Amino acid sequence: MPRVDKITDTLLVVDLQNDFCPGGSLAVTGGDEIVPAVNALARRFDVVVATQDWHPAGHVSFASSHEGYEPFQVIELPGGAAQVLWPDHCVQGTAGAALHPELDLRPIRMVLRKGASPDVDSYSAFQDNDRTSRTGLGGWLRELGVKRVFLVGLALDVCVSFSAIDAASEGFEAFVIRDGCRAVDLQGSLARAEAEMAEQAVTLLSLADLEG
Repeated sequence: MPRVDKITDTLLVVDLQNDFCPGGSLAVTGGDEIVPAVNALARRFDVVVATQDWHPAGHVSFASSHEGYEPFQVIELPGGAAQVLWPDHCVQGTAGAALHPELDLRPIRMVLRKGASPDVDSYSAFQDNDRTSRTGLGGWLRELGVKRVFLVGLALDVCVSFSAIDAASEGFEAFVIRDGCRAVDLQGSLARAEAEMAEQAVTLLSLADLEG
């Protein structure tokens, strides 16, 4: 069981925002239930980063931006990339884009906003979905001496899994704390995400598995 090292470990809190919690426009079932556990866990780390989906109005990922399409349909973007269409969510400056009001902000050293480019989505905390535009998070963590990234947040089978796989590809040991997350789980997406994370050397564990 891993023991938390305050110096070389970081906690990455992914998209714990109002729109992804019950009552939000893209709510994940039980999304708000993880807040107390995340707050308690954050106190065990010196480096805590929170991500925030931060879309402009009319973002390419919104179904409302594509006439004749409905949320959760998939389109092909210019260049051939597939894009799941979502309900409008986490629009910059709106209440839905705000971090959950019960999330304790005091341990958080940085809030990283992603998905701000109107023409490309950004699931991962490390890079946009075009796989070319990077956020700089990996370099910042390395400068701090971070070796391991522990992830919690929303949703496990989308932004959490993308961030965890990219953390591993950046050379960090990556751990996803399953009971610190909730999933969308559309048409088996959770099982697929967990299998892909395991293939990419991401460790799945529970809060009870952590020491320190």
